[in-house]
Formats: sequence, structure tokens, C-alpha cells
Amino acid sequence: MNPTLAHATWPQIKAALAAGPVVAILPLGATEAHGPHLPLNTDVIISEGMAQYAVPELEDAGIAAFILPALAYAPAEYAAGFPGTITISAAAAKAVILDIARSLKAQGFACMALANSHFDPANVAMLREAAAEAAALGLKVAFPDFTRRKLAQTLTAEFQSGACHAGQFETSLVMAARPELVDEDSRRTAQDNPASLTEAFAKGAKTFEQAGGPQAYFGFPQKASADEGVQTYEALAAALVSAIKAELA
Repeated sequence: MNPTLAHATWPQIKAALAAGPVVAILPLGATEAHGPHLPLNTDVIISEGMAQYAVPELEDAGIAAFILPALAYAPAEYAAGFPGTITISAAAAKAVILDIARSLKAQGFACMALANSHFDPANVAMLREAAAEAAALGLKVAFPDFTRRKLAQTLTAEFQSGACHAGQFETSLVMAARPELVDEDSRRTAQDNPASLTEAFAKGAKTFEQAGGPQAYFGFPQKASADEGVQTYEALAAALVSAIKAELA
């Protein structure tokens, strides 16, 4: 069966739910500036890719899963100064996630998995709250939080450095999934920007510009490759699968 929930029919979903435990994976991203070379929906592409890589591993483990339509809006104030960025309040984003959780629980889904690649501090804080509140509703929630040290260490050196917005890490992922959306001329001429977002956030920066990213990117886009992207998707998916298995155990 097609794992994309939106491409299934309601009788197919009904049959799957009747057959046994079913996981719903919710890709979470944002619509925000990602340098001059990556599309505004970069985070959505990455989160959907994480989910898509996870599904075969779940199937191999005997776990049925559907990928929900992605949530493409989130708190994104750091990028608000760049055209095309759409930021919403944390309260609005959390309310939508919790309503989705209620709907999934009412239908009989066993677990909601949050596949997130938008690491704006306000968004991560909101997701932690949403995961806890959804679990309090009686729905199992799997949320691999890649901002936590243990999971961050499974990813690339650039990601761990904090200089990873539209840099080598994210650019590689988009090159692996949607290469036609990468502006290669801009990528090849993008100068290295080693400024760490996490350090800038800790010092009080409130915008990408204040953090040292006047073009809305941090890191090393020229060093990106599709091969690195594939390897990173595998690591992201492994963490998502592990979190789901832990919830269903």
C-alpha cells in the first residue's frame, strides 16, 4: 500500500487500522529563507525525506506506517527579515499539532511520530510541549529531538557545530532529494560562513542577520554533496525508527 496517507482511500486506511498498530508520521518544517541557493521549503523536503527513508525500515520490522501531509508553517522569526518567510506563533502551531493528535487517537492510530528538521529555538520548545501534551491525551508520541546532544552526535560535524542552516548539512539533503530545486550557480559561489547559530542564539541574537548570516545561510554550501545527503537521511531515519520502536515496545 502507498505509505502516503493523502494518496490512500479511506477504506484502505480503515483496513490498515483494523489489521494492527499503525503509526502516523507527521513531517514538520517551515517556509523560510535558506540562503540564496535553497528553496523556502527546505525543511519540509528534509522532514519528508526522513519519513520516506524510515518507512521501509518500519515495514521490515513489521510496523505499518503512513506519512501525513507535512506541516509547512512554524515559528520562524529568525528569518522573518527575508522575503518569502512565513512565520506563525508557537501557540498556533501547537494547536494544529494537538488537533491532529486528537484526530489520530480518535481513529485508532497507535502512535504519532514527529519528523522535524526546523530547529528554530521557539519551534523546538513548542514541539517538546506538543509531544508531552499529545502523550497526555493517551496517544503514543515518538519525537527524536536532534537538538539533544545524544542525537546530534549521530549527525555531521557541521550540524554539531551549529553552523548548519542552508550549509553543507541541509544543502546535501536537498541535493539528495530534490536536486532540481538547488540553485547551483549560487551554491558554487556561496562563501563559507562558519558562524555558529547556536552560539549566536545563546548570546541573544534574534535574527539571522544579528547571528552573522546576512544571506540567510550558515556553514559551507560548496562542500555539499548528494552522497552526504543520502547518508544523513539514513541517520535521521534510523533515529526516527528507533523512537517509534521505543514507543511501541
